[in-house]
Amino acid sequence: MTKKQRAQIVQEELEKLYPEVPIPLDHKDAYTLMVAVALSAQTTDKKVNQITPILFAVADTPEKMAKLSVEEIKELIKEIGLANSKAKNLKKMAEVLVEKFNSVVPQTYEELESLAGVGHKTASVVMSQGFGFPAFPVDTHIHRLMTQWKLTSGKNVIETERDAKKIWDESVWNKLHLQIIFYGREYSPARGNKENDFIPKLLFPEKT
Repeated sequence: MTKKQRAQIVQEELEKLYPEVPIPLDHKDAYTLMVAVALSAQTTDKKVNQITPILFAVADTPEKMAKLSVEEIKELIKEIGLANSKAKNLKKMAEVLVEKFNSVVPQTYEELESLAGVGHKTASVVMSQGFGFPAFPVDTHIHRLMTQWKLTSGKNVIETERDAKKIWDESVWNKLHLQIIFYGREYSPARGNKENDFIPKLLFPEKT
């Protein structure tokens, strides 16, 4: 079976499983999405969704966030991992948005990645889920599964992203990256029971 055929099977199976893909992080606009994604590093989406309503009740715009002290932000997000550095980043991010971008979330990778706490993956999520641009944000689930499915020999997430964009049409990127994440969580957890993990059996029948 060729890589292209494996990629096609993956796409078809995931489309059957997840015809609709809700965005995992609760938000109401590009700014609150970016904050939620920045908070989600080394934290579950579920935990972030428990904390953001508390945070957004106080500060759901860059202006409001910039007016809070780092200590106040930290107090609001204290249950999340790395709360210290995330609070500093959220304040700095908000200040720069207000000063440099007129409080509007920019729509280019370069500008997004210039903001505190926004790396390439966060920028990709904002471009994809916030603005609808074709993007393929790669997280650890996607990196692990694409390696397992032999769709990338990616040494890192950057290479995996490049491979994903080569093998799948850009019209499916925004949906497919979420479908892979959902599959990873439900059928193929990094640690835990993989007996329902059926995609490898379809791709590599000789091993079963």
